[in-house]
Amino acid sequence: MRGWFRRRFDAAYERVLRHELSGAPTHVAVIQDGNRRYARERGDDPSAGHRAGAETTERVLDWCAELGVEELTLYAFSTENFERPPEERDRLFDLLETKLREFADADRVHDQGVCIRAIGETHQLPERVRDAVDYAERRTAGYTGFTLNVALAYGGRAELLGAARDVARAVDAGDLAPEDVDVPEIESRLHDDPVRDVDLIVRTGGDERTSNFLPWHANGNEAAVFFCAPYWPAFSKVDFLRAIRTYESREASWQRAKAERALALVRAFGSVEVREARAVLARLREYVPDGADVEVDPDGETRAD
Repeated sequence: MRGWFRRRFDAAYERVLRHELSGAPTHVAVIQDGNRRYARERGDDPSAGHRAGAETTERVLDWCAELGVEELTLYAFSTENFERPPEERDRLFDLLETKLREFADADRVHDQGVCIRAIGETHQLPERVRDAVDYAERRTAGYTGFTLNVALAYGGRAELLGAARDVARAVDAGDLAPEDVDVPEIESRLHDDPVRDVDLIVRTGGDERTSNFLPWHANGNEAAVFFCAPYWPAFSKVDFLRAIRTYESREASWQRAKAERALALVRAFGSVEVREARAVLARLREYVPDGADVEVDPDGETRAD
């Protein structure tokens, strides 16, 4: 009876959340935490938790397609994971190898045009996992419908350090002038293929930290962050919709703040000519949220409707 009521409640809550949402973030990044704790609470070994987590990953791919998310990055194996016991690590490598090949051959991956890419220090992985990565990337290389980034042997500091060293070598060799080191130059050295800025980070398992995950693409973009208690295998569609709602709320607040700053800058001009004030507004209009109407009246005062 309790299970039936829970399912009815979740279905009703899902409808409410869907009604509240007006869109979706372009790029969602997920820290899939809690697989081992999920297994331990059920008396299973860690590999059972990782397998259950892989099933959640497949569901999340469907939810992203349904909601219009264009890019998903999964923190599948961090550099710290190399410190786990060898037996657990090998089982996780086996699962990664299997799932990469399964995803690469799945009909829905090809039907939806999913491009699978690995990011991270993949040369540190066992050969069988590297072969599976190569297979998945080759099988889906031509697709543009959706991008699935799998972070393997990944660490954010190592990523930035590698880009910095690459730039330093290029400058030292005379191939790059110091004044030409800019944002696009750094981004081009982070990954072989471009990764969109992250709009939303989701972390399951109860911990409230982002664990060195995509610092350039998330922190630099001031990504919204959603922490939730369920372990990754128990992460539900309702949890995902709540994460999207957090992103939308944060985005609306951010847009309001930018509009207020824009108006404050214009008002700071005081008694400047109306024509000059209008010129400033034209340059600042990109910071005003959609639907907001900002004008300068004949007396030089600004107003927002």
